[in-house]
Amino acid sequence: MFQKITAFIFIAIFIFVIIYIKKRNAWKIPKSEFPAKWRLILSEKVIFYNNLNTVEKNRFEYKVQEFLLNCRITGIKTEVEEIDKVLIAASAVIPIFEFPEWKYLNLDEVLLYPSSFDTDFSMSEGKNVLGMVGSGYMEGKMILSKQSLRNGFKNETDKKNTAIHEFVHLIDKSDGAVDGVPELLLSKQYTIPWIDLIKQEIDRIYDGKSDINPYGATNKSEFFAVISEYFFERPELLKKKHSELYKLLEKIFRTDGISRFKIKKRKVIGRNSPCPCGSGKKFKHCCGKNK
Repeated sequence: MFQKITAFIFIAIFIFVIIYIKKRNAWKIPKSEFPAKWRLILSEKVIFYNNLNTVEKNRFEYKVQEFLLNCRITGIKTEVEEIDKVLIAASAVIPIFEFPEWKYLNLDEVLLYPSSFDTDFSMSEGKNVLGMVGSGYMEGKMILSKQSLRNGFKNETDKKNTAIHEFVHLIDKSDGAVDGVPELLLSKQYTIPWIDLIKQEIDRIYDGKSDINPYGATNKSEFFAVISEYFFERPELLKKKHSELYKLLEKIFRTDGISRFKIKKRKVIGRNSPCPCGSGKKFKHCCGKNK
């Protein structure tokens, strides 16, 4: 009996590895030039992108383009606009930017709803779900609220970004367990300190002694997603109030949140200014033609 179980497990692992390799090899590679309008959206909406140097911006653009080549974005009772595509892709790239080989092999499609929904994916007044990673028959899908997606890049001080939250769940899920411990990103020597910190902070949330979103106390997985939003939205505040958490998140994402998320005054592009897409044309004759 034991031998049969062992054989079954071995076969299951073998099949999983074969499927994984095939899917990875089927990953499409960008071959066309990055669209100028997408670059303008990144310049206007994404702080992380604006804090990168030229080489890093090119790498970010490549990952955005790669993601959109390999993941469908489907509107459910709403139109998917260029800004939605770019912001979804940017949300996917930000957490894994320092992992150039990362591919979201556990995601095939993002379903974009106009606003909030419930766990049965229905839309009506009183629904409060803004994002979700599917499981079961919805495996390989993510559901996002368009309104919440855009708000995540409008408010730079609320410690919330729904799309990044959901992509962190996918990262967590990539090692086979949705447990708040991203084993593919976190070195083993930091696993126990990370789990201990999560437990301590969840206790503080329950005691009303933490400024972290109370939803993070739901379980370790939700805590990881919530604290990642905090890290990518308000890194300076996180470092000041939760220095140990900040240090471990730096190790997980291999990035200094503060340098990547310096909030700069939004640049107003005049119609006669050079177009930020780099075409050499005036803004009014290029990406600003229809504005």
